[in-house]
Formats: sequence, C-alpha cells, structure tokens
Amino acid sequence: MKHFTTVSRRFSQGIWPGVSTTVFLLRCATLASQRLKTSAVLIGLSIVAFGFGAAANAGTTGSFIVAKSASTPPPGAVSLCRKYQWACSNANAPVQNAASVLQAARQVNHLVNASVRLINDSTQYGREEYWTLPSQRGGDCEDFVLLKKQMLFERGINANDLMIATVLDLNRESHAVLVLRTAHGDYVLDSQHNRVKTWRATGYTFLKMQNPNAMGRWNAILAGGLISNAATGSN
Repeated sequence: MKHFTTVSRRFSQGIWPGVSTTVFLLRCATLASQRLKTSAVLIGLSIVAFGFGAAANAGTTGSFIVAKSASTPPPGAVSLCRKYQWACSNANAPVQNAASVLQAARQVNHLVNASVRLINDSTQYGREEYWTLPSQRGGDCEDFVLLKKQMLFERGINANDLMIATVLDLNRESHAVLVLRTAHGDYVLDSQHNRVKTWRATGYTFLKMQNPNAMGRWNAILAGGLISNAATGSN
C-alpha cells in the first residue's frame, strides 16, 4: 500500500508534469503486479477511466452517495447472497423516524466494536477475503459489517437502507463499512470508529457499494477521499 500511496498522492497533487495517462496506467498496472490489493489499484485506474474531472466532482457533494455505474461485486461478496439471505434482502419494513434509526445504529456500532476482536482472514481462515459473520475468535472489517447489518435488519431497519461498501480508509488501506441510508442522508458504521458519521465526514474514498434497489448487485461509487482531494489539489 505504501507504493500506491505515493502514486495516488502525486497524481492528486499534479506533481508529475508531463506524465501521460498511458504512463500513469502502466504505473498502476505495475502496482497491481506487485500483489497490492486490487481495490487500492482500481481507484487510480478509475480516476482515468471515468475522466479525471467527472470522477473527481460527481457524487462528492450532497448527503447521499451517488452511484457512477454498475460494477462487479468484491471477491468476498460473490457468494454472499447464497450464504446469508438477509445480506441481500430487499424486504421493506415499517418506516421508522430518522432519530430512532440513528440511535439504533449507534448502539449496534458500539456494541459490535466493543465485543468483537479484530483478526484478519489469513490468520483465522488461512485465506484472504473470506466474508462471514465473526467467529468466537473475532473477525475482520467485512465480518464486523455483516454482523451490524444482521443486527439492524433484525431490529426492523429497512433492508434497502443497509448497504455494504468498500472503501480506502484514511491510511489508504482497503476497508469495508456499513452505509445506513436515512431521510437526512447516508451514515457510516465503521469498525475503526464508535461514532456514526456522515459518509463525507469519514474522509474515506468510496469504491463500491451494494445497489439499494437490488442488493445482490453492486455499483461503482468513486467518490470522496482521494478523489475529492484530487479535485481540490489538497493532500
């Protein structure tokens, strides 16, 4: 991730004068060949593929996350719907007011963060990107997300308002969060923070998210974080 951090920072700051799109794509491809996580490299490729200005500006304003286009699911989510039907449910629940929904989200976020031990998939399962509910030993960020989604679903929160999203965190590392959609905007439940924040307040770069209208499908997001900084020229 260190090498990608350098690439993304230099590109966003515009301090590679004379570097063509082709050269930038080749550098991103080189990083991918070095077995960095795919989602970390995709953000560099996506900035170019969608057009730098469009990717930097679209979807970064407003209270709701706006999808760019349909996308493939993350590797760990390919069989998620078969494994946990509730993870991809589109069942509608009785409408609850935003205040009570946010209160439930804060309680669940804090409870899961406090009670589940963080352990990565390679240590626990001997493989990468294994999305499942936490075991007695604990779980990684995707497992935290799944447990939070299950608990909120069981509390009667509308399934269409609970989307799993993949992001780059503030350290530009691959990460997963749960997005809660309310009447006032999108909020994020995060294993790294007990506070439930608006999606923009996280500072994360949002890569992909479940389609709220068809949870078995995923959308490319490409907004916030590195993309917002690229548009403004900030670090």
